[in-house]
Amino acid sequence: MEKSKHLLVIRLSAMGDVAMTVPVLVALSRQYPDLRITVLTRGFFKPLFSQIPNLNIYEAEVKGKHSGVFGLFRLYRELKQLEIDAVADLHNVLRSNILKMFFKLSGYPFLQIEKGRREKKALTAYENKLFKPLKSTHERYAEVFKVLGYPLELSETSILPKRMPSLKAKQLLSLEHKKYIGIAPFSAFEGKMYPLDLMEEVVSVLSASNTTQVIFFGGGKREQEILEKWESKYSNSISILGKLTFDEELELISNLDIMLAMDSGNAHLAALFGVPTVTLWGVTHPHAGFYPFHQPIENALLADREKYPLIPTSVYGNKMPENYKDAMRTIAPKQVIAKIRSLIDLE
Repeated sequence: MEKSKHLLVIRLSAMGDVAMTVPVLVALSRQYPDLRITVLTRGFFKPLFSQIPNLNIYEAEVKGKHSGVFGLFRLYRELKQLEIDAVADLHNVLRSNILKMFFKLSGYPFLQIEKGRREKKALTAYENKLFKPLKSTHERYAEVFKVLGYPLELSETSILPKRMPSLKAKQLLSLEHKKYIGIAPFSAFEGKMYPLDLMEEVVSVLSASNTTQVIFFGGGKREQEILEKWESKYSNSISILGKLTFDEELELISNLDIMLAMDSGNAHLAALFGVPTVTLWGVTHPHAGFYPFHQPIENALLADREKYPLIPTSVYGNKMPENYKDAMRTIAPKQVIAKIRSLIDLE
């Protein structure tokens, strides 16, 4: 009997990018059930992969025993003991390139994602911008597996099933039947975060009905203070920041009726479970390929490119002209509310 193949998949960070590997790996696992998969990533992300059969996580301690070149060599030797047959590098950064050197010296097939840096540079250029949709990150991930001999069909079947909420999560929520509206109002960069005064307008309207419960997601001390203030100010709202583990957050997200988020990790987390996800876009744009999996493009509300023609000014939202700070103010709160109401029944 032929031994089943064992594939190592590398994706160390960040939240959104790691989340985007999940539907691709779901497809890989389902379409090649005899394939063994080991994902090299941060231990924190382990709950993302818990529902995928034939998949194990190997934790990379990049700030501990696997730091630096010698630490990566130690990691390579540990991974080699797993009897890997080939490596799919979905990260393509310095750390994975060092691992690539070690693996290739030993003759392992090692394929890396083609990030499309040149075309993304043209998309975000301030002069001679080439504004056109690029391949999605999901497609770029799938291409790596295709070259390794595992062509994939990405479809709705790659979505994860709803999970049972923990007792702790249930205790935080209303026991009445309500529409659960998740709101993740923060982003790593100012250029892709909806102004908080406008988001508060959205919150005030959505939380006014006794048939809804608004659930705030975020992280960090400043964010916690803002969300707790909103929780105390608006009925039918609750912040779960700091109250649940990441695994419990995923359970809760999978049971939402809708998620409102930025171009950020929480949008991708909701999309993993097929939750209708409305995204707000500032100086980034879906054309760069980071749109949530299997979500209709109509669910994206975009800043006005007639007023701000340089959008997207960067792929990640970390670069923008000074006079583009108000780009997201071209998305009116009433637009956001109307979009949500078009997707779920609100009284």
